[in-house]
Amino acid sequence: MSALSSDVESYSIQLKNLTRVTMFILRGFTDNIELNSSLFFLFLAIYLFTLIGNLGLVVLIIGDSQLHNPMYCFLSVLSFMDACLSSVVTPKILVNLLAENKAISFLGCAMQMFLLVTFGTTECFLLAAMAYDRYVAIYNPLLYSVNMSPGVYVPLIIASYVGGILHAALHTVATFSLSFCASNEIRHVFCDIPPLLAISCSDTHINQLLLFYFVGFIEIITISIVLISYGAGHYGFILLAIIRMCSVEGRQKFFSTCGSHLTGVSIYHGTILFMYVRPSSSYALDHDMTVSLFYTVVITMLNPIIYSLRNKDVKEAMKKLFKKKLIY
Repeated sequence: MSALSSDVESYSIQLKNLTRVTMFILRGFTDNIELNSSLFFLFLAIYLFTLIGNLGLVVLIIGDSQLHNPMYCFLSVLSFMDACLSSVVTPKILVNLLAENKAISFLGCAMQMFLLVTFGTTECFLLAAMAYDRYVAIYNPLLYSVNMSPGVYVPLIIASYVGGILHAALHTVATFSLSFCASNEIRHVFCDIPPLLAISCSDTHINQLLLFYFVGFIEIITISIVLISYGAGHYGFILLAIIRMCSVEGRQKFFSTCGSHLTGVSIYHGTILFMYVRPSSSYALDHDMTVSLFYTVVITMLNPIIYSLRNKDVKEAMKKLFKKKLIY
């Protein structure tokens, strides 16, 4: 009887330890008030610049009829995606930098992670679609309007969103089906998959495999599309087409456009690969927090600069807009 009562007592203690977590605490950067104040103004400036740059680019593309083509349609969707991705993360960071209570509800954490993965994955697919668009435009420019009609590029955009949502749903369900009983303190500034897996008291082996293989698969597919389009394939599609161009001006224009896209692709995919496609044993949460902030906060701020300052058509549209404002 004593052995039975001991087993019952042990089981009851385990049940108490498995009390369902209703909220998480985002530990953030530091508890230093002065440093947090400085970081608040830094992140506020970055966030405002991100919103103005990305949403301004969307308005510019919508408002200028000369930019109404598939390439700039993709760019406007990418800019909108960057504004959304930054908005999922940065406002909560700003609040937590000044607030003593750094809590986020269980549902709020799940929603933040779902939106973060949705917009992040959608951006991967969009960057691949933009590479395909450049291939079609350069390899056979006479048939560009036919091969990249709304019946082609609109489904590509929709498919990018759907792919992002499905990928996010998979990881959100898998992550928040785990038990969180040892601690509810997340060593991060937002709800991301690795730091959540780190505090779970469940076996996270399957979750880590899902993260590694699904993110790895998406990265391989999207990067392969970009590399094949830009010349790593047998025919060297885009580079071959540019080399064959007779016009020096045409070459410069397309190198400018494609160079901007390749810059954005390299920076974005580089950070994604570093963050998620590696063994869980190599995770260092403090270091990873900095890297994840780079692709969610910094890159979303840089994209409008990368795609506008090196793009002649966008710069011309901006000049026309400023001239109109000065006239009126």
